Amino acid sequence: MRFGGFMIDMDGTVYKGGDPIPGAKEFISFLKEQGIPFTFLTNNSAHGRSFYLQKLTRLGFDVGMENILTSTIATIRYLLTERPGKTVYPVAVPDVVEEMRAAGVPLVEKDPDIVVLTFDTTITYEKINNAFHFLNQGSELIATHPDDLCPTEDSYDIDIGPFIRMFEQMCQTTATVIGKPNRLMLEMAAGELGVPPEDTVMVGDRLTTDIEMAVRAGTQSILVLSGETDRAMLARWGKNPTAVVESVADIPAMVLGA
Repeated sequence: MRFGGFMIDMDGTVYKGGDPIPGAKEFISFLKEQGIPFTFLTNNSAHGRSFYLQKLTRLGFDVGMENILTSTIATIRYLLTERPGKTVYPVAVPDVVEEMRAAGVPLVEKDPDIVVLTFDTTITYEKINNAFHFLNQGSELIATHPDDLCPTEDSYDIDIGPFIRMFEQMCQTTATVIGKPNRLMLEMAAGELGVPPEDTVMVGDRLTTDIEMAVRAGTQSILVLSGETDRAMLARWGKNPTAVVESVADIPAMVLGA
C-alpha cells in the first residue's frame, strides 16, 4: 500500500460516542510524527465544523480546523464553485446555516435557485413544506450526504436519506448528493492533502459510505472493525477493502512495514 495521506472517518473509527477508541490518539500522533498528512471526513451535517474540532480536542486529539472536512463544507465548496451566485434555501440547524452564510453562500427564504438539504435536527413541518413548494416550482435539490441512519451512543437516529427519497418522489426530481460515498468528497480531501487520490487511504468503519467511496474512486481503503461493521457483514457485502484491521491502533505497524 501507498501511505501518502489518510482520510479518516470519525464516529466508530477514532471514537465511539464520547470515548476515544484505544490507540486512536496515538495513531494521529504517529501520523504527525511521520509527516503524513491527514483529514477527518464526516457525513454528519447536523453540526458546524467547529463542533467536531471541539469534540476531537476535548477527547485529546491534537488536530486543527484544517484537519476536518464535513459534508457541509464539501457542499459549500460545491455551491461556490459549481453553482456560483445561485441562491439557496437551507434546511439546516442554525450553526450550519451560519456556516453557509459566513462562507458567502447567498441564502434566501423565498424563491431559491437551490434547496440544500442537510441532517437538520431542528426540522419542522414548515421547513419541509417550504422545500416541497420550492422544488415543485423548479428549485434544484442538493443534499449533503445520503445516510439513512446516524449512529448515536447506544442506537441510531433517522438521518437525511428518507427525506431525500421523499422529496425526489413528491417533486419528481433527483438530488445531487455531495458526501460519502460520492467520490467528490474524497477528491476534495485529497486536494487539501496535496496528495494524488490514488496515493491516499480511506479509513472507516462503514461499508456503504467510507469503503464504498474508496471503491468508486479506485483508491485504497482500510476497514476498521471497531464500529459498525463485523467480518460477517463484510463477507455479505461482496466487495473488498484494501485491508481490514481491528482498529486504527493497528495501522502504524502497517505503515512502518510498507
